[in-house]
Amino acid sequence: MKLTGLCIICLCGALLLQGCGTYPRHGLDMAEVRKLESDIKRRTARLSPEQEEQILALDPNHLTAADVRTTLANAPAPRIIAIHGGFASVIRNMVSFAEFLVGMGYPDASIKNASDGTYTFSPYEDSDLIAGVIAWYYEREGMRPMIVGHSQGGVQAVKVLRKLDSSASPSVAVWNPLTWQKEDREQITDPLTHQTRPVIDLTLPYVSAVGSGGVARMSPNQWGMLFVLRTIPDSVEEFTGFFKGPDLLGGDFLGYGSANHYKANGRAVVRNIRLPWSYDHRSIPDTKHLLESKEIVDWINGYEPTDQAPPEPKFEKDGRNILWAADVWYSIRKNWVIELQRLIRSQRGSG
Repeated sequence: MKLTGLCIICLCGALLLQGCGTYPRHGLDMAEVRKLESDIKRRTARLSPEQEEQILALDPNHLTAADVRTTLANAPAPRIIAIHGGFASVIRNMVSFAEFLVGMGYPDASIKNASDGTYTFSPYEDSDLIAGVIAWYYEREGMRPMIVGHSQGGVQAVKVLRKLDSSASPSVAVWNPLTWQKEDREQITDPLTHQTRPVIDLTLPYVSAVGSGGVARMSPNQWGMLFVLRTIPDSVEEFTGFFKGPDLLGGDFLGYGSANHYKANGRAVVRNIRLPWSYDHRSIPDTKHLLESKEIVDWINGYEPTDQAPPEPKFEKDGRNILWAADVWYSIRKNWVIELQRLIRSQRGSG
């Protein structure tokens, strides 16, 4: 039996034993939909002139905990699209990451799915749906969403980027995340330019994938990504790929070598980061425990990325997965400020 066939059989067996990480999505009635849309509009209302000036004065590349705690407090934030891995058992780890973000100062409402309270998307949900939901949120919130994918969720993240790339996708319809229904349109009104534009060619500010390859790309719903997973299109500005070895579930050649490196086919800025071998593939997004130590939180807030991950820091308290958490948090809060500044400048120009 060929190795590929054996991997597929092993993956299917594991899915049967542990369960697929899927959600039953149910739309809300129209009265509740209108209320939630009003809530979203209220959250993204214009800031006070003083808050705007403070945000415009921030340097996105050099932010402090105080900047988040004071200047960014009560400010709207871009939608985080977290896509968990293929097993139901790993959903709680991505939820832990969402709770970590909230503990670091990110608005809970910008991570949680408003219709059902879930914090993640499934890699088995249609990539057209996720791309359409991203367009729906951008049209209403004025800030481009970001994607964080784990394991098969990282494969799905790259698939979504391909859906948003006109050179790889002919069109994408808008999807309403409150009704979970596809809308009869493939265009949105850009909230910054107020011009009509197609969903495709929407460029996201930041996307990351961790442990995405190996057996994870052998799932039947990801077969179309077998030869294009590591190629990042122009539908994202910054992409970070994390890998480790040994990693059967998420690494090519067990996570060793350049086969695990992502590359841009155009303008995207792509970074590849090797994580310590001791990181467990399934639990990398499990990061809520990092909030329990002020020393650890201070280290994360002071972290600035380089081309290679720094040595694993040592703490008295549990510091598992700190390098991944610190790097992703740095990129999220940087692009939080960039998106806010774009929105403020756009509102001032149109005003």
